[in-house]
Amino acid sequence: MPSSSSSESKVDLEAQVNFRPHTVIEEVPRHAGEVGRIAHSGAANRFPAEFRTLSIHVDTLKDATPTAGKAGKTQRLDVKDLAELDWHKISIDDALQRLAVFPKTGLDNAQARRRQQANGKNRISPPKSNLWRKVLEWVLGGFGSLLLAASIVCFIAWKPLGEPNPQASNLALAVVLLIVLVIQAIFNAWQDFSTSRVMSSIKGMLPSDVLVIRDAVQTKVPAEELVTGDLVYMTMGEKVPADLKLIEVTGDLQFDRSILTGESEPVSGRLEMTDENILETKNIALQGTHCVGGSGLGLVVQTGDRTIFGRIAKLSSAEPNRLTTLQWEILRFVAIIAGLATAVAVIMVIIWAAWLRRSFPSYINVPTLLIDVVSVMVAFIPEGLPVAVTLSLAKVANTLSKHKVLCKSLSIVETLGSVDIICSDKTGTLTQNKMTVEDVAVLETTFDVPTYERALQDQKSAKFENLRQLAAVGAICNSASYVDGFESKEERMIVGDATDIAMFRFSNLIFPAEVMQYQWTEVYRISFSSKSKFMLKLSMLSPDTPLNTAPLASWDKFSKNDFLLTVKGAPEVLMHRCTFAINPSGGPPIPMTTEIQERISAVQEEWAGSGKRVLLLARKVIPEVELPSLDDKFTDDFIDAVEAHNDGLVFVGLAGLIDPLKPDIKRTVQICRGAGIRFFVVTGDHPTTAVAIARNAGIITTPKIHHAQDLLKPSLSDLRSIVLTGKELQTLTETQFDQLYKYEEIVFARTTPEQKLQIVNEFKKRESVVAVTGDGVNDAPSLKAADCGIAMGNGSDVAKEAADMILLEDFSAIVVALEYGRLVFDNLQKTVLYLLPAGSFSELMPIVLNILIGVPQMLSNIQMIIICVATDVLPALSLCLEKPESGLLLRKPRNTKTQRLADWRLLLQAYGFLGIIESLCAMSMSFWYLQKNGVPFSNLVLGFGNWPGLDNELYFRAQSVYFFTLVLMQWGNLLATRGRRLSIIQHKPQSNWYIFPAAVLALCIGIFFCYVPWFQKVFQTRPIPVEHFFIPITFGIALLLLDEVRKLVVRTKPNGFISWLSW
Repeated sequence: MPSSSSSESKVDLEAQVNFRPHTVIEEVPRHAGEVGRIAHSGAANRFPAEFRTLSIHVDTLKDATPTAGKAGKTQRLDVKDLAELDWHKISIDDALQRLAVFPKTGLDNAQARRRQQANGKNRISPPKSNLWRKVLEWVLGGFGSLLLAASIVCFIAWKPLGEPNPQASNLALAVVLLIVLVIQAIFNAWQDFSTSRVMSSIKGMLPSDVLVIRDAVQTKVPAEELVTGDLVYMTMGEKVPADLKLIEVTGDLQFDRSILTGESEPVSGRLEMTDENILETKNIALQGTHCVGGSGLGLVVQTGDRTIFGRIAKLSSAEPNRLTTLQWEILRFVAIIAGLATAVAVIMVIIWAAWLRRSFPSYINVPTLLIDVVSVMVAFIPEGLPVAVTLSLAKVANTLSKHKVLCKSLSIVETLGSVDIICSDKTGTLTQNKMTVEDVAVLETTFDVPTYERALQDQKSAKFENLRQLAAVGAICNSASYVDGFESKEERMIVGDATDIAMFRFSNLIFPAEVMQYQWTEVYRISFSSKSKFMLKLSMLSPDTPLNTAPLASWDKFSKNDFLLTVKGAPEVLMHRCTFAINPSGGPPIPMTTEIQERISAVQEEWAGSGKRVLLLARKVIPEVELPSLDDKFTDDFIDAVEAHNDGLVFVGLAGLIDPLKPDIKRTVQICRGAGIRFFVVTGDHPTTAVAIARNAGIITTPKIHHAQDLLKPSLSDLRSIVLTGKELQTLTETQFDQLYKYEEIVFARTTPEQKLQIVNEFKKRESVVAVTGDGVNDAPSLKAADCGIAMGNGSDVAKEAADMILLEDFSAIVVALEYGRLVFDNLQKTVLYLLPAGSFSELMPIVLNILIGVPQMLSNIQMIIICVATDVLPALSLCLEKPESGLLLRKPRNTKTQRLADWRLLLQAYGFLGIIESLCAMSMSFWYLQKNGVPFSNLVLGFGNWPGLDNELYFRAQSVYFFTLVLMQWGNLLATRGRRLSIIQHKPQSNWYIFPAAVLALCIGIFFCYVPWFQKVFQTRPIPVEHFFIPITFGIALLLLDEVRKLVVRTKPNGFISWLSW
């Protein structure tokens, strides 16, 4: 065993959280006639040359790139450290010896535990947050800057402007405003913390296993359990969990390093150093990058903070702060309120300077003017809104997590609520990705699987050696294999792509598939990709294998050192490459004529029409002399020579695979379409297959389907259903795209990743809000480009990285997210509408009347704040918990350009309807109270400070009457605002029982501040006569009834003037 060196020193903490490889594991029965398991260690066998192409480059986060400026010195030090790393320079044997590990057995578990205890887990330390910047955002965010400015003005009005007799009420107001500011900052901080916690839970809940060799057995371990010396398998679609030195690679192994370098071109993986710079060399796989092609085996050389990604992450201090749709809406609302408040304050100052200061010099002095300006600010700002938004989003996050929906941003749910187009992948999203071979065909002779098995029972028949080739090619041209260490006596586990697993299981019914793969040693491979749409494998007979081994036949001219080329893929891609076809009756292959092609295509169309995925299988014998030496199998000459032989093939047969729909798909599609969302299929499958699946799912509902040639026909009227291929998509003009956009049901078939991306961008360009669902690597560009990318929980790492939302379990959870996306916006609108009448308009009116007609200000500044941050908050929060009104998923999606959080209709309802009613009632009650106590309204109007008979005690009681009138009338507002169009009978209050304790507690809070002696002294509040508790309740009932009349008119005359004005 290699001697242990000082290399077992500390080199790791933890890699970035990784996800489960995009593979499918299924159990298959052990073949009855299997002579024994082909025992081999995963590390012992070198990978054959394999080529898998990807036509995409996922543009991921750029934040990990080194930053300049303040971090420059640290960056230079770290770059010096990087220059001293030599893992890429030393040989593979030296690296294995340095880390004391055998390539065939890997580490033993005891070694791994010791190294983890010494070095810690494979985890990147979280970046240091800029605490002071965060504190400023918490304090000054939203209305914070206005509240801070108002508080400073109050302090100035108290001292020095208030001297020599500073008023304690100004100081109290300044302190209360600061308290409100602190409370708002606490809630902002809590929301920030909650979002961070959600992101942490996403990382914790997502699969993060990697396949490693330990104790000579392939086993899956969590990414954070990796230690230096571990041998890690990589396959297409996975994220590299640590810095790896490559020790086995396939010819097409490629990595997307854009997260580190910003370079979009993938970098190939090689065994030898290609550059002195460890960031540029190709024999190191860097942690955090994605494997976008091929497969390989790597030796973990650095983990956690010591990885290249970890070192660079320490240099990155800036975090992205892109505002979501909801955040923009709230920012717009803040700007509207701030603008209105500023405008009114400026008008007040102008009126004071031009009129009051000259005509009534003793009425309002400078400190009082400043307090009036503050009063305007306090009156306009609904201070309870930030609290309501924070708690509302927290509630939504909690609800969605229970339904196994994880959002990278809480506000993205609201974006989903605005989606009007869903572009869904087929395999693994609409279907279960559990394929089985249902039918096979040799020429036009078709068999179901049991019939095919019976046909091969007579091994002496002339047709035996021809028919068996289909199962043999299916086993050889296959990436699926058994997983070591998981077999039992009765069952074994296989791992691989769903299509390969289906073919493996089918072939295993005829031959022991693993034995077949062992008999044909793999030399070179091009794996299936969405661009090429075929898989190719070049093989040689193992030394101890006889020459009559399937799929060879007696008519083949094959010598021991010749090669066998096997291919499987899309019939329309491979058919024209076939020049001969296997004869199902036996004997040599027959020439592939146009007539035979048409007969084969007829079988393909028939199967595709029933929703089957159809594969064509072909083969070719290549003499040894026609290929370069195997020593050059990684060279371009060898690659070109093999690809040149992917022609002149012998057609072996067709296989029809069925992938059943997920059980919840039909209902999910039905609900989405009922919600006004167009549900499109975007897949790489054959058009006929895609249409059949879409029809079964309810996405296509009409018998007549248009095609590309139908676009822009003058006689075309019914723009209902259409199917297009990727090639046809590329030929469309802008005018044709405009026509295509009008269709209700669209199936895009045989699309590449670039074409999926084009589809998303074309729909977004036409002002649609587009969601994309998918699970594969090839879905990643469109997932990232979409307004809302939705990945499946069992999908590839690359897809999850690109997505905004992840459905961990059922696809039907998208309905829950869709409903709550619409609900959260509706409920925030209701919250805003509830807060504005009493917390804004009715607080402003006493100030305006005090300035314009000289009456006393009937609501004190302190009472304004109590309404905003105390009595109104709990009812507002109860509105955030409202259940959906009936028909929430039956109406069209929100238009983000025209339907805003606070549009003119909502402001008209808040100010012009509810606000005026509440203000008039509250003002009437306070002036009536003064008149009953000997101070008629005539003594107050145009008094401008000269109000005979009005003492402080009476004045404070009148203000409390105004205060309680607003608090109690808000009960009517609460019940009215719960529904937009449904009456209180249809949308019953008991559906949200939180409103009742919230309303009672609001009154209790008001009583607390007005009846406790200490608050009476400090806040100048007073108790009120009992009749002033009951009369406002009747006003609230009247307000509710008036709004019920409005709703009735809206329901009965939806196209009338009142309906047009209604929010």
